[in-house]
Amino acid sequence: MKKRYLILEDGTIFQGWAFGADKAVIGELVFNTSVVGYVENMTDPAYCGQILMQTFPMAGNYGIMEEDFDGKPMLSGFVAKEFCSMPSNFRCEYDLDTFLKDHDIPGLCGVDTRELTNRIREYGVVNAMITEKLPEVFEEIAAFTIKDTVAKATCETVQIIDAEGQKQFHVVLIDYGTQKSLIRAFTTRGCQVTVVPAFTSAEDILALAPDGIVLSGGPGNPAENTSCIEVIRQLVGKKPIFGMGLGHQMLAIAMGGQTKKMKYGHRSGNQPCRAVNGTRTYITSQNHGYEVKTESVPGAEEIFRNVNDGTCEGLDYPGKKAFSVQFHPDGCTVGAANNNELYARFLTMMKEG
Repeated sequence: MKKRYLILEDGTIFQGWAFGADKAVIGELVFNTSVVGYVENMTDPAYCGQILMQTFPMAGNYGIMEEDFDGKPMLSGFVAKEFCSMPSNFRCEYDLDTFLKDHDIPGLCGVDTRELTNRIREYGVVNAMITEKLPEVFEEIAAFTIKDTVAKATCETVQIIDAEGQKQFHVVLIDYGTQKSLIRAFTTRGCQVTVVPAFTSAEDILALAPDGIVLSGGPGNPAENTSCIEVIRQLVGKKPIFGMGLGHQMLAIAMGGQTKKMKYGHRSGNQPCRAVNGTRTYITSQNHGYEVKTESVPGAEEIFRNVNDGTCEGLDYPGKKAFSVQFHPDGCTVGAANNNELYARFLTMMKEG
């Protein structure tokens, strides 16, 4: 294996070993604390423009299974302490190195991911560069910003996915960089899902005669998507709306609220979220770097709050037929049968019209 470097924007250099695509990249370095699920993580469009570092020591040990892909891979780079080149799993189709090369993503292993994680937790997310040649200056790394992520992550054409079993409802899902698991969550509940590109007009969405509208998750800064936010503003009150992830954030902005960038975000499968007016705590899957400032959203009621840092995890909009959550409802590992009641609430809203 060839030498490869991870260079932080402050000039700190970590030396490791190369695998994956043979290229240099700059991105926002973030970490995910999930023990398993590197296949799903690497195919989550919400990592667009970012270098994903896995805190679990080894990656690649069970290989790659395309059935587990959750979207199109959009991360800029991948970092792990150890890389397993000989996976062992009866479902394995090929190895991690092949996956990264196929999608033109450089990988780096052999670095101290524990130290890197501690740095990010202490000082916040940083820009970084994966390269095999040390640059003479580092200004380009510090100047990097993630832009136009929704335009890169959204689908290009309208897609219709039939309901499994008898069709009960028609849902229009606005794709800001959605995960396939979200679509499956609705089709398995008797919903025909029409997936539309992020920049579809409110008029065209309503012309599809949906029973309800879903605002998907996705990558990047929610506030930069001004045209998408305006469409959401025009849709509120017309049909039941269920937002999540980036959709949750943009719905809040559309209703007059504000968002802000977090120190290092929530990227894991074990984020505890407590129901504000209940007794349950849900262990949720999340991938985001921005939060909604609850007090800034007029007329909204907070329904979920993060147990670790107190950030907003869900909002309800009384009288608007709309609610949203920051986490992936289909990714809950603990709590009310994987949070079925959120989907049940949305289905009831659609049934009531």
